[in-house]
Amino acid sequence: MGIGLGIVLVLAGAILAFAVNPDVPYVDDDVLGFILIAVGVIAIGLAFAINHQRSNTSHQTRVEERRIDGH
Repeated sequence: MGIGLGIVLVLAGAILAFAVNPDVPYVDDDVLGFILIAVGVIAIGLAFAINHQRSNTSHQTRVEERRIDGH
């Protein structure tokens, strides 16, 4: 899950919660919209946390040179 997926979930949830009112039996549209918004915000937060952790790691490369003196 990336930032893009989180944004899509937030937008889909906002559309369900505030813009449209579809009549789906056994599903409360407002609650589903708020759930999608919450999951989208969590996905965005996790994406930022993973990217921050990835940028803080340092990869040190050690190069060892060996010379063999020939006769």
